[in-house]
Amino acid sequence: MNRNRLRIMVVDDDAMIAFLLGEILKGLGHDVCATEATEDGAVAAALFCKPDLMIVDEHLGEGSGMKVVDVVCEHEWVPHIFVSGDVNAVERLRPRAVIMAKPYSEAGLAIAIQKAMGQGSKASPRAPRSSTMMAQSNVQSA
Repeated sequence: MNRNRLRIMVVDDDAMIAFLLGEILKGLGHDVCATEATEDGAVAAALFCKPDLMIVDEHLGEGSGMKVVDVVCEHEWVPHIFVSGDVNAVERLRPRAVIMAKPYSEAGLAIAIQKAMGQGSKASPRAPRSSTMMAQSNVQSA
């Protein structure tokens, strides 16, 4: 059994992206415990399946990925990665977040997962942090 196997929830309103991301995560040795396309569905799924990590598209057709993270983390902290086509907009609102720019690579995804899991339970989704790094793999983390 893989000790580093995580139960990951994917939140993206593009079904093809969500499916492909799930396949990549499985290839990396993780389990996808839920895939959701809406804010309400994602919140309900997270509270039910209690993922180890959430990968959340910032802009959903029905709702906000940031709101998903806020509501879920009010109940219990869950490490998360925001995915966006506009990394700068997410960074302005969440300077401490792990952000992955679209399009992203498998290597970039693996790096983002490591960074998100390294933030620990005391990190706040809104707390500022002084430095930001943009990796070659389109992963942004503070």
